[in-house]
Amino acid sequence: MTLIFATNNENKVQEIRNTLDDSFEIISLKEAGIHQDIPEPHDTLEANATEKSRTIFDLKGMDCFSEDTGLEVAALLGEPGVKSARYADDEPQFADNIDKLLDKMSSHTNRNARFRTVISLILNGKEHQFEGICEGIIAYDRSGTGGFGYDPVFIPDGATQTFGEMTMEEKKQYSHRVKALAKLTDWLKENKNKV
Repeated sequence: MTLIFATNNENKVQEIRNTLDDSFEIISLKEAGIHQDIPEPHDTLEANATEKSRTIFDLKGMDCFSEDTGLEVAALLGEPGVKSARYADDEPQFADNIDKLLDKMSSHTNRNARFRTVISLILNGKEHQFEGICEGIIAYDRSGTGGFGYDPVFIPDGATQTFGEMTMEEKKQYSHRVKALAKLTDWLKENKNKV
């Protein structure tokens, strides 16, 4: 079974290739010959994930999946959410995004937040969605230089370090993306003989 993964992030592609067995071939957008930007115009992760996978399916007519991820902060009523990558500006600048987040959180004692990933899989024209959530808190200051995005200010529940202080292996045990991918891969393994 060949699936297009709506990303050109080689780390994400490799991560899922390592999770699935050899009966699945995962190819990136570039490998599928798709070089256009895929829009994310909606106000929910679910709708953006659907938009990306539907766009690919309409372009290529092939089974595919996409994901959209956001940081949702309780005290900010779910911000930055779908705007996580472009919170401070239309051009993704994670240092500026963190600055804006910490500034808006400066007067809040409720630091509860969560990372949420939604995966949209289109198989034989039918969509299936899978969600992964990592609950945690927003730290008062940056700590660590690992990872990307908001990792230096997010401490997952059950941990004492930010994602930015963790190795990739340590981060995996908490990761929202890993949880969503696990649901996707389990579903694919269970259903590969039915599709």
